[in-house]
Amino acid sequence: MTTGAKPLTGFAFSETLSTPVKAVSGYRRLWVALSGGLDSTLLLHLASLYHSKVRAVHINHQLQVNAGTTEGFCRDLCSRLAVPLTVIPVSVNLSGGPGEGLEEAARKARYEAFEALLEPGDILLMAHHADDQAETILFRMFRGSGVAGLAGMPRRRVLGDGQLVRPLLNVERSELEGQARQAGISWVEDPSNTDQKFDRNFLRLSILPLLKKRWQGFNQRLRHTAGACSDSDFLNQRLAELHWQMLGAHRYRLPVPELSKLALAEQKNLLRWWIRRAGYHPPSISDWSQVLHDLLQAAEDRAPELRAEGYSLQRFNRELYLVSDKPELPTQAVWLEPGQQVAWGEWKIHLESVATAKTDVPPIRICTRQGGERIRFHPDGPSKSLKKWLQEKAVPPWQRARLPLIFVGMAGPGELVGIGDLWCSEQYCGNAPAAGWRLIVERDCD
Repeated sequence: MTTGAKPLTGFAFSETLSTPVKAVSGYRRLWVALSGGLDSTLLLHLASLYHSKVRAVHINHQLQVNAGTTEGFCRDLCSRLAVPLTVIPVSVNLSGGPGEGLEEAARKARYEAFEALLEPGDILLMAHHADDQAETILFRMFRGSGVAGLAGMPRRRVLGDGQLVRPLLNVERSELEGQARQAGISWVEDPSNTDQKFDRNFLRLSILPLLKKRWQGFNQRLRHTAGACSDSDFLNQRLAELHWQMLGAHRYRLPVPELSKLALAEQKNLLRWWIRRAGYHPPSISDWSQVLHDLLQAAEDRAPELRAEGYSLQRFNRELYLVSDKPELPTQAVWLEPGQQVAWGEWKIHLESVATAKTDVPPIRICTRQGGERIRFHPDGPSKSLKKWLQEKAVPPWQRARLPLIFVGMAGPGELVGIGDLWCSEQYCGNAPAAGWRLIVERDCD
């Protein structure tokens, strides 16, 4: 544990620290992310001094030998400051995605916990400072980030149902430590912070001191660069949105002929923005030109696909689709009963009675295509191949395989009366369905 020289009563913090913390407003609940280290401990003192009803949250990653000691320190500190503390233990998944090390896995677990905690109107204060920002920008630069990454950490952003705010982002760490020592504030040192096998520690301990020594005001220089990159990223997003509107403004598909007319840089910019807009992360690709050529220029009879985390890009019928990874389907047919809702992948299916005098419940079975199904649009009309009908409707292949088919009857395959949310027999739809029962089929996504 590191302690300031002598605890001071009524210590007056500098305007550099106090002003941005005082300025935080418009919240229902104010949280401070408390790790027990210098930065967050000082921030908790500032927040509790200038705001009433402050809460703290401590994420215990259960990775360090002193994790229990640190949690105990946070509990004691909050008790002394009369600040309610929420402790959230998390399990860090060490078998993450490609290139995801311990640092990134811990960060992911931490932010997932924050997102689950925050409610509408909540603000979470985090104690990132100017040195953290410089470290982040350099780290992203060495990883090959574009202008969005080099813009650094934003001062404010949405996090779950609440907001994340970093009031100390322009304050040097040296000033934080100086103020903490003068105020007699104690904190806990994380032993892993000195281990230079972690990239961020290497930057913090070996690289940043040299750069600061060589170039005076280095953090401020990087802030200017980050600001310029932030402006460029803003313009890129505006351009992407204009292109998206020009191409039809559809959330999950883009017309390939019109997309192909854009310059390569415009295509990459639009796709990255489009993927983020849908709530996903753009894939890390070194050669976008080859990927886009494969997606957009492949022969008409091909079905090119790019798989990424949680989604894929697929081309069908001269359109590029953003297809989210779907929930698993039932492995066997499911019988539908009144009052029971069946979850079928992204669909929800239930049966309701609309007859004045209730008729017997028909035996209704839900399953996927097995091959050879036929559809009859009118009771006395001719039947048609379901496969051909789906092709005529331009239903993408990955959707055809998942569609819930709804049959009535116990004997044989039964009568097909519903195809996902695409079609329902007049016997089971409308205000007065002939069967006395209405099929309700709803889909979770577009």
